[in-house]
Amino acid sequence: MSSFGRFGRRLSPRRQLVVLASGLAAVVGVFAFGGAVALGGGGGGMPNWWHPSRQVRAMVHQISPQNLQSDVETLVGFGTRHTGSSQTDPVRGIGAAGTWIDGQLQAIAATSGGSMTVQRQSFVQQVSTLQGTDTTSAAPTYVVCAHYDSRVTDVLDFTSDAPGADDNASGVAAMLELARVFAQHPTKATIVFAAFDGEEQGLYGSAFAARQLAAAGVNVKGVLDLDTIGTPLGGNGVREPRTVEVYSEGMPTNATAAQIALMESVGGENDGLSRQLARYIEETGGNGTRMNVQLVFRRDRILRGSDQISFDAQGDPAVRFTEPNLDYNHIHQNVQVVNGVQLGDLTQFLDFNYLARVTQVVGSSLAALASSPPAPASAQQHVTPPPGFAGSNNTVLTWNADPESDVVGYEIVWRDSTDPVWTHAVQVGNVTSFTVTGLNKDNTQFGVRAINSDGDRSPVSYTTVTTL
Repeated sequence: MSSFGRFGRRLSPRRQLVVLASGLAAVVGVFAFGGAVALGGGGGGMPNWWHPSRQVRAMVHQISPQNLQSDVETLVGFGTRHTGSSQTDPVRGIGAAGTWIDGQLQAIAATSGGSMTVQRQSFVQQVSTLQGTDTTSAAPTYVVCAHYDSRVTDVLDFTSDAPGADDNASGVAAMLELARVFAQHPTKATIVFAAFDGEEQGLYGSAFAARQLAAAGVNVKGVLDLDTIGTPLGGNGVREPRTVEVYSEGMPTNATAAQIALMESVGGENDGLSRQLARYIEETGGNGTRMNVQLVFRRDRILRGSDQISFDAQGDPAVRFTEPNLDYNHIHQNVQVVNGVQLGDLTQFLDFNYLARVTQVVGSSLAALASSPPAPASAQQHVTPPPGFAGSNNTVLTWNADPESDVVGYEIVWRDSTDPVWTHAVQVGNVTSFTVTGLNKDNTQFGVRAINSDGDRSPVSYTTVTTL
C-alpha cells in the first residue's frame, strides 16, 4: 500500500499508520463481519469512492441552463421581492413571487408519483418534501434551500425595483431545478426543497424553518444553502468559471461553554459537523462536473450571513454555496447608472452555463448524501492512560454501530492537524472500536465513517476526545 499522501508527499515512517484492534489478525482492507478485528499495516491515501451511477449522471446532465435562465427572469420580473413588499399584488412583490414558486413546486410534485408534497407556510412560504424510501423516524433528511427575497442599498426600501437576479434568484432557480430532476427518483433519505423569505432582514424565514424541523424531531443531517451562485466574474476582474466556494463553520454555533473549553484544550475547532459536510462535498461535488469545490473555512463571508446559519444554530450540519468573487456594483444596489457604470443586480450579469455547473455540483453531492449511510454516532477518542502511566501512545477509537441494514463496515480516516481535508484512510471491518498505534495523537486528527454494500461512504464523524 502506498505511503504517499493525498498531495503527493511521502510520509515518514513515523507517520505511516499501524493499526491494531483487539481480536484476531486480519489483512488490511478486508472486511470482517462479527466483532472486533485486528488489522495491521500501513495506511493508504483517501479512496476515490464516489462514482455516480448512470441514473445520477443522467439526472445531473438534465440540469438545464435554459430552465435556470427562465426561472431567474421570471423572478426578476416581479419587480421587487423585498420582504416588506406587497403580499397581495398579483404581479409585483414578494407575494406574487411566492405564489409563483409554490406553483412551480406543485407542478414538480405532480411528476413524483405521490412521493413529493408541498406546503406554503408563514415566512418559510415554500417547502417541498421528497419522501425517502427509508420511512423510519431515524431516517436522515437533507435540506436544499435558497432565499427568494431581494433588496437594494436601503434594507428597509420595499418600493424600489430590487431585481435580485444573482442574490438570490440564482439560488432559487437552482433549488427548483434540483427538485425537478430529483422528483421522479426518490432516494433512501428524505430531501426537503425550500425557499425562504426574510433573509435580508435577519434570516427570519430560515430561522422559523429550522426551529420547526427541530421541534418535529426531523433528523436533519445536512443543509445545502444556495445563495448568490450566478456568475464566475467578480468586481475585481477575476473570472473563475470552474470554481464554486463552500463556506462552513468550524466552531459550532450551538456549542456549550464546556464543549468550547474542551476544543480549546484538545483541538477540534476545525472539525464541527458543518466542516465535515463541507469536506464531503469537496469529495463528491466535482465528480462528473469538472468543477473545483473551493472550501472556505469561515461560517460565511466576512460580516455577512446566509440561511445556513439558522440551521447551524440548531446543531444541524449546514454549508453555503456561493460564487468565488462578488461584484459590489451589483449586490444590494439600486438600479441606476452612476458615472457610466450600470449598478443593480440585473439578469444581464449572470452566466447561466456557470449556474448550471454549480447546480450540478450540488446535485452530485446531494445524490451521494441521500444514497449513503449517515455518519456514525458517538464517535470518541479515549485518552485515559493505563494505571501508573501519564499517557499512552495508542489511540482508542469507538463509535456506535450504524442502524442501517446495508452498512458492511467502517473506515478510519486521519490527517495531520494542519491539513485542511482528510488525507488517509483504512478500512477496519464491521467493528465499533479500533486502536491506532504508530501515530502521535497530538499531531493527528481522527475520524470514522460508515460504508454500505455499494461502497458509498458517509460523511466523517470526528472523534471527540473523552477521558471516560
